[in-house]
Amino acid sequence: MFTSILNNMEGSLTIQNALLCAFVSLALGFVIALIYGLQGAGSKNFMVTLVMLPVLVQMVIMLVNGNLGTSVAVLGAFSLVRFRSVPGTSKEMAVIFFAMAVGLATGTGFLGFAAVMTLVVGMALLGLEKSRFGEWKQERKDLRITIAEHLDYTEIFDDIFQKYTSVCCLQKVKTTNLGSMYELDYHITLKDVRQEKEMLDEIRCRNGNLTVICGRRATGQEEL
Repeated sequence: MFTSILNNMEGSLTIQNALLCAFVSLALGFVIALIYGLQGAGSKNFMVTLVMLPVLVQMVIMLVNGNLGTSVAVLGAFSLVRFRSVPGTSKEMAVIFFAMAVGLATGTGFLGFAAVMTLVVGMALLGLEKSRFGEWKQERKDLRITIAEHLDYTEIFDDIFQKYTSVCCLQKVKTTNLGSMYELDYHITLKDVRQEKEMLDEIRCRNGNLTVICGRRATGQEEL
């Protein structure tokens, strides 16, 4: 059956060429997974996906091969898969597109181009990860403060934020404890991370020693 499918494809595609493309796709997928793994991120399932994705995309491209009806069917299948997937971070999405691009190149027969671009893009990913590119010198935090209902949350901490933060934005206000308290969510940027404890102490004195939570910005903001 595999032989008949190959024989029906346009052009001079042979079983040998298909197998060569498949091996190259697997090898380049392994290189992509290795590059991503060197960044200290990713589960085993995600790493296996990166290895297999180029050869799977290559198979799809070879099967389509200019057939409009097959192209529409493949588009519908990929749409169903998209809605059954879990949103990932921006870095994971970039690596997935990287693996798909390599599969497209090998599926259309550009093996040398796929290998060269794997090395170029892979080295760029590693270089950007090891460098301090995109890192903020100031520390951005999520701050959650609980206050009693009789306090006016609009200006109660303004002087403290002006003293310790360069950026402060109230994101959300929520009632809690049967409406007897307010929960305030802020995005802040500290002027000096060494003064974080002093800021929290002043906030605790102002809100009656109720709960105060300060931590790094949630990773969900990196999702696409």
